[in-house]
Amino acid sequence: MSNAPETSNASDPVKTRSRPWVAGLAAVALLAGGAAWYGLSHDGAGIAQAGECRASNAAADNLKPLAKGELAALGVSSAPKPPPGISFAGSDGQALSLADFKGKTILVNLWATWCVPCRQEMPALDKLQAEFGGGDFQVVAINVDTRNPDKPRAWLQDNGIRNLAYYADPSGKVLQTLQKTGHVVGLPTTFIVDATGCEIALLKGPAEWASPDAIAFVRTALGRS
Repeated sequence: MSNAPETSNASDPVKTRSRPWVAGLAAVALLAGGAAWYGLSHDGAGIAQAGECRASNAAADNLKPLAKGELAALGVSSAPKPPPGISFAGSDGQALSLADFKGKTILVNLWATWCVPCRQEMPALDKLQAEFGGGDFQVVAINVDTRNPDKPRAWLQDNGIRNLAYYADPSGKVLQTLQKTGHVVGLPTTFIVDATGCEIALLKGPAEWASPDAIAFVRTALGRS
């Protein structure tokens, strides 16, 4: 499946939103079919061992009733496991992995400038980071554009995205890895990793991450409810 960028002149995504799955189906770049999320082996890359994730079961159970409304498509795991091992670049080009965020709950989002629903999500993710970002929470929005490396940074600046740190994987390897593990069937894709390094939820598609539903979910995940 081609990952070619969109060529149409879409209207300003910050000002125009459609229902999440309608927008997602219209603009998402589908990749090859994925296998079941938790039916695969995961390389936690130093995040957590499978046995350690049993301690996350209770927290995940508390979150399941909150996957509703704007987050109705969010799948909360019945058996949290280490996330796939992925590496990407930070804002100054340094190599990072999910292990570098251990101790924080992280919301990992894959986005691209050619993906309309991805662009529509970014202001909400920026607001989520502004409200919860700190010592125990981080939005890790990883750009996966493979062309024009300056374009994603410029898009964020032009659209007033000020609170998100810039992460990128222009090599395309993150997308390939998450395709193989079944996390990605299109963009955007978001998964949540708790402070112990265990993946507790996955969403294949867009959501309104600044909605009351999302805020309640993140607040509970952080134990602030």
